[in-house]
Amino acid sequence: MNKKIALITGATAGIGYETAFLLAQNNYNLVLTGRRKERLESLKDELQSSYDCKILTLNFDIRDRTNSETAFNSIPDDWKAIDVLINNAGLAAGLAPVNSADVNDWEDMIDTNIKGLLYTTRAISPWMVERQTGHIINISSIAGKESYPNGSVYCGTKHAVSAISRAMRIELMPYGIKVTTIAPGAVETEFSLVRFRGDQEKAEQVYKGFTPLSGKDIAETILFILSRPTHVNIDDLLIMPTNQASARDFNRKF
Repeated sequence: MNKKIALITGATAGIGYETAFLLAQNNYNLVLTGRRKERLESLKDELQSSYDCKILTLNFDIRDRTNSETAFNSIPDDWKAIDVLINNAGLAAGLAPVNSADVNDWEDMIDTNIKGLLYTTRAISPWMVERQTGHIINISSIAGKESYPNGSVYCGTKHAVSAISRAMRIELMPYGIKVTTIAPGAVETEFSLVRFRGDQEKAEQVYKGFTPLSGKDIAETILFILSRPTHVNIDDLLIMPTNQASARDFNRKF
């Protein structure tokens, strides 16, 4: 292929969705993963009809190791020269203290935010090592830098992303592979809707009184990072709305 290839996990909504569009506009072919098959195929059709790009879709649940390995092993040889891996798939489930939280929520967050990232990186990074080039971008969170009550396990998973990314940077540096961690503050996507199990009113309250980041804001940040010259690596980037100064401090104007 005469274009760079980017693989984006969790591409059917939010940051992943916006990043797919922006990279398609900027001369990338894309491998897109997601659990929702109809959304994934719809995204593929829209991108291919709007831009001069090729799209490969992988429909599976990133939490499942066997399904993940099967999906990545199915990638055709001419798609394996992946230049960019964006580990975007992630979620928060529930907002409760450790003594009363739903353990199933913990499992979902650990399996998606940590294990899913690791399964994907383990599958793709050897191809980058073989080619001595590549860029891995891991989407973390302000919760990977600060902890807050009722979010202990979510914060723990995002702290893990930060730690894994740092070690990954050291491990892969000898092969010319860049590793970047992006830690966004409040981004208005499906994030809060998922956390509150589809409660639209609760989800909207999270962003009341200030302008949050959008998925497109993070996509544009990703594009900037990818546009840096070969000798420049953005290691760790914290990006916040103007009216958010920490995980819990907001300037809300009602």
